[in-house]
Amino acid sequence: MHCPCPEPNPKGTARFTKAARLRHRQEFLRAQAQGKRFHTRHFGVTLAPMAEGHPRLGLVATRRMGKAVQRNRVKRLLREFFRRHQTGLPAFDLVIMAKKGASALGYHQVEEELGRLLFSRARQKTHD
Repeated sequence: MHCPCPEPNPKGTARFTKAARLRHRQEFLRAQAQGKRFHTRHFGVTLAPMAEGHPRLGLVATRRMGKAVQRNRVKRLLREFFRRHQTGLPAFDLVIMAKKGASALGYHQVEEELGRLLFSRARQKTHD
């Protein structure tokens, strides 16, 4: 199956800066309270619209998912997906919660699963 994602940024041109992250508890809580929740097999995703700006990413990987090595690997994969595709996303606060089994995925599987969800939502928002 092919990912519906737009072409990712060329290697070395995308950054994941502090401005692109949800860093404080209140930012996570606002996104959870005002956002809309979606689920895939391996991820729970909350999209909270922002008035302007650029998309921001917050990650949640609990101990229920596995040991630290597994949690960190999943977070690396999710950051890489976001970093490569952030220019194609609308201005959302995006909170991704990894579920059990996500640590077994490769990058292309993450891209396929999240790309299907996020880019179909991005197209819907632009057509509203």
